[in-house]
Amino acid sequence: MFHDRLSIVVRSGRGGDGGLSFRREKYVPKGGPDGGDGGHGGDVTLVSDPALRDLSSLRGRKVLAAGRGGNGRGGRRHGADGTPIELAVPLGTQVLDDQGELVADLARLGARVVVARGGPGGRGNAQFATPTRQTPRFAETGLPGESRSLDLRLKLVADAALAGLPNAGKSSLLRRLSNATPKVADYPFTTLQPVLGTVESPSGAQLTVADVPGLIEGASEGIGLGHEFLAHLERARLLVHVIDGSEGDADVRFVTIDRELSLYGAGLDERPQIIVLNKADLTPEPASFDVADPRILAVHRVSCATGAGIAELKLALFARCPAAAEPEEGDPELPEFLDYHPAPPKRRGYRILRTDRGFRVTGTPPEAEELDEVLRAAGVRRGALVEIGDEELEWQP
Repeated sequence: MFHDRLSIVVRSGRGGDGGLSFRREKYVPKGGPDGGDGGHGGDVTLVSDPALRDLSSLRGRKVLAAGRGGNGRGGRRHGADGTPIELAVPLGTQVLDDQGELVADLARLGARVVVARGGPGGRGNAQFATPTRQTPRFAETGLPGESRSLDLRLKLVADAALAGLPNAGKSSLLRRLSNATPKVADYPFTTLQPVLGTVESPSGAQLTVADVPGLIEGASEGIGLGHEFLAHLERARLLVHVIDGSEGDADVRFVTIDRELSLYGAGLDERPQIIVLNKADLTPEPASFDVADPRILAVHRVSCATGAGIAELKLALFARCPAAAEPEEGDPELPEFLDYHPAPPKRRGYRILRTDRGFRVTGTPPEAEELDEVLRAAGVRRGALVEIGDEELEWQP
């Protein structure tokens, strides 16, 4: 099963708590505070991997969480950073947030995006020592990590893509051209999912060709999963329009699909095309094609059954496929590493400190519900003393 869409939840690690400790040795009875800082929580990163063909490797893993940072300890020993996780996704994966906004487009080999940044660790009590406060009996708790709901959508990255009506022979053509082995049968909608194949030239050069399931009239409006299938044509630099030439209405079939490409948008109606009139072995005379269009670079008549015209078509693909566009001088290039911060985090007007008797809330305390949540995350237990301003409360769940 080909999976080109997936929803996941990512959670970065919480920062570790700062250490609350004092140096105590035989000849150093009052050595002062020596609590180390907590470690940072682990990040969640997505990395493009050309070895993957779809998103099935992430299926069943709805929540993906990184490790928590370690707590600081005595002797100024800092906690270890939380274990980060890297999730491999196919080349061409788009990442969208829960509002449908594009977060990142991993269309380049090795592109990375941090989708959840780990929470910073809390400072140990050694950090709070001053000339006037030499024995701070409190340390900072680590901050929670980020949690994001993300939609992953794969748009195949291919040099050329086969488009056409169902049963035009696209899968048979891909078998003839490449090393791919898609299912082939003499009925419409044999291909139910996109297939990638690699075409090799005698010189050793390679092209990636995508076979997209057959399109029908209304595909641009989503009929027959049209939106999902058309999305896989967006990144192709060349469209190979496969038409059943044995039916005698090649012009009409071309116009039908070309209209759907135009209505869908995304530049598909401007893409250069090669027309392939398939099933030439079924007609005594070469199939006619009278459409004059500047986008049409060439018209080839082939037979996937006998192999006629396939060698010439291969050469035409390498000759006609546009080279990958080079970024112009001054244009921003896609960075290899991206940080995802959809909105600056809301600055807290308070801090949670861990004391030798419980917890202390400094600054302007939040509402009761939020305060209860942050104290639970900090590890408060029943009966612990919580200081808020001049009040001392015994925490009860």
